[in-house]
Amino acid sequence: MEMLLSTKGITICLFFFVLSLAAAIEIPLSVSQLPTITEQSHTQVAYPFDEDFTIKCEARGNPQPTFNWTKDGKPFDLSSDPRIVTTNNSGTFVIQNRGIINNFQGKYRCFASNVLGTAMSEEIELIVPSVPKFPKEKIEPLDVEHGDSVILHCNPPKGIPPLHIYWMNIDLQHIPQDERVSMSLQGDLYFANVEESDSRSDYCCFAAFPRLRTIVQKMPMTLKVSRLKHANDSGSPNAAVTKANFIKERKPKLLIPPESAGSSSSVTVIKGGVLLLECIAEGLPTPHLSWVKVTGNMPKDEPETENFGKTLKIEQVTAADEGKYECTASNPMGSAKHEFHVHVEEPPQWLKKPEGGVYSVGTNLVLLCEAIGNPEPSIQWKLNGRPIDGRTFRGRISTREISLTNLQLQDSAVFQCEATNKHGTILASANVNVLNIAPLILTPDEENYATVVGYSAFLHCDIFASPAADVRWTKDDSIEPLSTFRYEVNKNGTLEIRNTNKEDSGSYACWAANSVGKRAITANLDIRDATKLVVTPKNPRVLKSHSILLKCQAEYDSHLKHSFKLSWRKDGAELPVNSTEGGRIILDRDTLFISSVLLEDQGVYKCVASTALDTAEAEAQLIVLDVPDPPEDLQLSENQNRSVRLSWKAGASHNSPVNESIIEFEENHWEPEMWQELIRVPGNDTTALLPLSPYVNYQFRVVSVNAVGRSQPSKPSLRYATPPAAPDKNPENIRVEASEPNEMVMKWEPLKPTERNGPGLEYKVSWRQRGVETDWNEELVKKHSLSVRNVPTFVPYEIKVQAVNNLGSGPEPNITIGYSGEDVPDAAPARVSVEVINSTLVEVFWSAIPRDRVRGHLGGYKVNWWKTRSMLDGKRHHPEKHFLTFVGERTSGMIPGLDPFSEFRLTVSGFTSRGDGPESSPVFFETPEGVPEQPRFLRILNFDQDSVTLSWGLPKKANGHLTGYILQYQIINETHEVGALSNVSVANRSALSWHLAGLSPSTKYKFYIKACTAKGCGKAATEEGLTLAQGSKGSGRISDAVKPTPKFQPSEALEPGTEYTIRLVTKNWVDNNSIFEDVIETRGRAYAGIYEGISTQGWFIGLMCAIALLTLLLLTICFVRRNKGGKYSVKEKEDLHPDPEAQSIKDEIFGEYSDSDEKPLKGSLQSLNGDIKATGSADSLVDYGEGEHGMFNEDGSFIGAYSGSKEKGSVESTGSSTATFPLHA
Repeated sequence: MEMLLSTKGITICLFFFVLSLAAAIEIPLSVSQLPTITEQSHTQVAYPFDEDFTIKCEARGNPQPTFNWTKDGKPFDLSSDPRIVTTNNSGTFVIQNRGIINNFQGKYRCFASNVLGTAMSEEIELIVPSVPKFPKEKIEPLDVEHGDSVILHCNPPKGIPPLHIYWMNIDLQHIPQDERVSMSLQGDLYFANVEESDSRSDYCCFAAFPRLRTIVQKMPMTLKVSRLKHANDSGSPNAAVTKANFIKERKPKLLIPPESAGSSSSVTVIKGGVLLLECIAEGLPTPHLSWVKVTGNMPKDEPETENFGKTLKIEQVTAADEGKYECTASNPMGSAKHEFHVHVEEPPQWLKKPEGGVYSVGTNLVLLCEAIGNPEPSIQWKLNGRPIDGRTFRGRISTREISLTNLQLQDSAVFQCEATNKHGTILASANVNVLNIAPLILTPDEENYATVVGYSAFLHCDIFASPAADVRWTKDDSIEPLSTFRYEVNKNGTLEIRNTNKEDSGSYACWAANSVGKRAITANLDIRDATKLVVTPKNPRVLKSHSILLKCQAEYDSHLKHSFKLSWRKDGAELPVNSTEGGRIILDRDTLFISSVLLEDQGVYKCVASTALDTAEAEAQLIVLDVPDPPEDLQLSENQNRSVRLSWKAGASHNSPVNESIIEFEENHWEPEMWQELIRVPGNDTTALLPLSPYVNYQFRVVSVNAVGRSQPSKPSLRYATPPAAPDKNPENIRVEASEPNEMVMKWEPLKPTERNGPGLEYKVSWRQRGVETDWNEELVKKHSLSVRNVPTFVPYEIKVQAVNNLGSGPEPNITIGYSGEDVPDAAPARVSVEVINSTLVEVFWSAIPRDRVRGHLGGYKVNWWKTRSMLDGKRHHPEKHFLTFVGERTSGMIPGLDPFSEFRLTVSGFTSRGDGPESSPVFFETPEGVPEQPRFLRILNFDQDSVTLSWGLPKKANGHLTGYILQYQIINETHEVGALSNVSVANRSALSWHLAGLSPSTKYKFYIKACTAKGCGKAATEEGLTLAQGSKGSGRISDAVKPTPKFQPSEALEPGTEYTIRLVTKNWVDNNSIFEDVIETRGRAYAGIYEGISTQGWFIGLMCAIALLTLLLLTICFVRRNKGGKYSVKEKEDLHPDPEAQSIKDEIFGEYSDSDEKPLKGSLQSLNGDIKATGSADSLVDYGEGEHGMFNEDGSFIGAYSGSKEKGSVESTGSSTATFPLHA
């Protein structure tokens, strides 16, 4: 027996499994199948204002189903009334609102049928409401006595709910309601007791039906309230009323529920609905209503009541709301009660619905149908819309189950299960389709799929088959099914490829087969690169009011560029693309720029990139830094004479912790509104004990400081005044200052206002001469200085300064030593001597001035010297003094920068702050010879194939007797590699040129020239040049003397068609500087006539005259500027890197030229081809004047440079002139 039960359980489990598979399959419409209701109407109201009413019923199936209707359980012919409009292949029909349509009211059911079976809809109720109206009736007036209870009945007409009832007067004013007067749920108006004010003739009941858009009114009712007939004795009306009330007083009596219902009644409510329990009582005084739940507790501690406590309301009723409820009406005369027995019921609900599906031939079928409800619903099975006859049905049927074994094609049918109780009916249908077909692949063939690396790919293969098909996938040309852990075939045939990579691209095939047949489709898969994002900076921290630029760097597959989109979000909310807040936040594709960052800009900024295949996100946490918010709520406590405790609440730190808090104070007597720092406390402290000074009316504030900066100050605290006291300290920085020798001015730093400690502050000054036994001199002053005259010069004094106020004196002051006024020294240093170190440096020695002769604080010593004669030329110099200052107790010092080979005088003096003392007797010394300075120039006068002629100038300063020159040369090339250095000694100290032979042709050389004295040789002047190539044509030389007066100079000895170098130099051409230089080429005989003709033209002669006049003007200006006389060298303007082949024509040496007036020339002239070449310096070879020496600081540091004579012969480029040379054949 146990084995049988177990087998049955296994069978049911298998049935459920097959059922779940069958239910998951949707049958393609191309396959024969049972009808299925897809759309239907539910309860519908035929409103009178609608033009027509539509009752829907749609179904699908193959073959196309046909439709039939029943009304109230009987067949209903849609063609029976012309007002019914139908549609082909549809069960929906429309009833036109014409004439009387009450006969259409009823319950309809739709049946959709084809050869396989019939589907049935749920019942559709059509309600045709009548127009609600109050009956026309005459309502007699009600005459009652004061204190009676009255009921005004409304009896509203029937209509479509909801129904709203209102009691109003003829002017549509609501009748006031309260505990005494109220309306019941049925709409009647109840008076617990009437008053004379209730008398009126226009009590109107209005019934409103919102769904019908209708409001109806009952005929007005009249209520007359009169006094009690036995209360008409003499007296005031109020006395009569009081007496009447006394007679009518009574305990409460329940009007709802009525007494006929007894002490208890039963109430049924639908689960999930609203429970309304109502109690209305009459009585005098007016009764009060209260509610309790006898069994169990109320849903809430305070139950929800309406209508002045007369209605108990519970919404969303559950089974827990069942039980006994009691209402109590009470007044001082007594009480009345009623008990409600509440039962909660519910309409049917499904526990298990029958599930249809697709079944293959030979399988078994189990349909389950279970429902719950209160009362318990009854279950009825139907087959194709008709009750199942157990006698003819070949399967097994019970209340909750239908089963069939060995299903065949003819077993296809629609099974319906209906569950019904008094609260409603529910219907469930199950289509049992028994099919035997080969697999149908619903997914199109050759579908193209794409995904990105790392994502899952889903290749669809939707299959319909009965029996169920076996599905397998292959890739490319392989016949082996995909079986690794990354591949999974879902129940619907879809192939899922997890964590894809580039190798997964290719062609895939889906194969489906069952016992009836097989099918296959192919699908193509492309794998794209995944989208990647990086937001920089990652987590920026930016100061408020600064700017921040977030950049979203994206990488995505090029195939996805058309679908690529980028957006920004802040804290999950998308930012608009257009700029926001007046351009403060700007989004520009991949950048987000925020200017003038605010605190509310802080948050998580996310860059979101999406393509057709994937989505990527990257975020950055923007942290906004700012100074702290000011502290708040300053409180003072622990008040003492010299201290008080200050407490406060710290403000927001804005992402930068508070490092410290600065407590400032302000006092309103000495410096009002001037805040000063008092103390600082660590940043995590919010309280501090403040040290205070006496006699100050304090006010405090706090400033918080973090790494960003200082917060705004807090609001000031309350003021706190400290009592006065004697001074706690004396003045500091006591010193003596004097501008006169016999004067002493004592000064000190005055006490700060907060150091006064009380009123009447003065300073007690005491002084006496040090080392002299005498009494203290004292004086009381209010200022912070005291001047004493007629004191000895520079004598030490003991000085004391004490603070005094009205409450006493400060502590005993310390003694300070000060000196009276200084004077200049009255003695000079002795034993002054000089030791020569080298040609430009000497060391000076002296003995210190006796201290008693200094007469002040010795500032140091000043060394003065001047040049008297040059030992080179014997020329005496105008004495021009120079000095160096040596600070402190020095007795020696170094004097640098002297001229070599010269004679000097030197003195030494001491000085104080008052000035210099007398100088010592002059000391004579001489400097030895030195090495010469660099020659002024080195020029190449002429180059040949193996020789060169060099010219140089004298050194700027010889610094001794010249002994000769050292000429050096070496081969160089463009890569800066140099050859061996060759030396030539020029023993003739007067030589200023040299012809150097034995050079290599077409070779670049570098030349050096140094001037020498007995002390050695100085710095070299250099020049570079290139020798001529082998076989180059030699050059001739033609020299003519030209006076400066003519404007041109003809040369007759030139050959036609030959290049010449024209060079104009001064007569004394020591440095070979040319005033003019150009290369010309004479023309041949054939062209001579042309140029001769041009030279005789008038316009040509005029042009030449104008050029000559301009040249004369420029030369005149040069002469005026050089009117000081002397001889000058002119710099040679020569190309340092000539073409070797053209060098021969530039190799001639020009003669010397001089004007008749022996006047020097100045300036540079422009060559004929327009090139301007700067001229170098050209110094006089005769005169050397001595310039001014530099100066030194007092500590001996060198300030200015010692320079030689100024270059009086330097050539300045002040203008240009063009010389004209007529050419003749």
